[in-house]
Amino acid sequence: MDIFIRNAKQSDYESLLPLFRQVHEYHVFIRPDLYKENSTPVEQEFFESQLIDDKQHIFVATLGHDIVGVVVTKEEEVTENSFVKARKVLYIKSLCVIETHRKKGIGKKLTKYVFDFGRSLKVDSIELGVSEENTSAIEFYRSLGMTTKSRKMEIILN
Repeated sequence: MDIFIRNAKQSDYESLLPLFRQVHEYHVFIRPDLYKENSTPVEQEFFESQLIDDKQHIFVATLGHDIVGVVVTKEEEVTENSFVKARKVLYIKSLCVIETHRKKGIGKKLTKYVFDFGRSLKVDSIELGVSEENTSAIEFYRSLGMTTKSRKMEIILN
């Protein structure tokens, strides 16, 4: 199984939409109080704007001619102030492998590609957010050497 990773292009949108749906539907399932059902969670115009933004990077994993995974990243700079040091961070905004191809090393290959890409950008860290309920994702990221940096907490009042 030869997985190839490349930059996403405009013509990938229709192939990526099921992956974007998969991620969004999971969020709707675990937090329907926050996320609403939407069959087009990433509009084509927004996707195309990400492709031309030099701080956003979308990489796809292909198997033959089929897209089997995607990772969406964004570079951000933290400005130094009296509380924090200046830093350059590459955020993983979304990562998805098509369900039929999970547990085959595709997510690992995509993530390691992002790690190498981050090194080439000379970022200080690569960070992401993950839901506490998504224990398989947490274990996956831990297996790649990532650690918990912080935790968001809430109390729902209504």
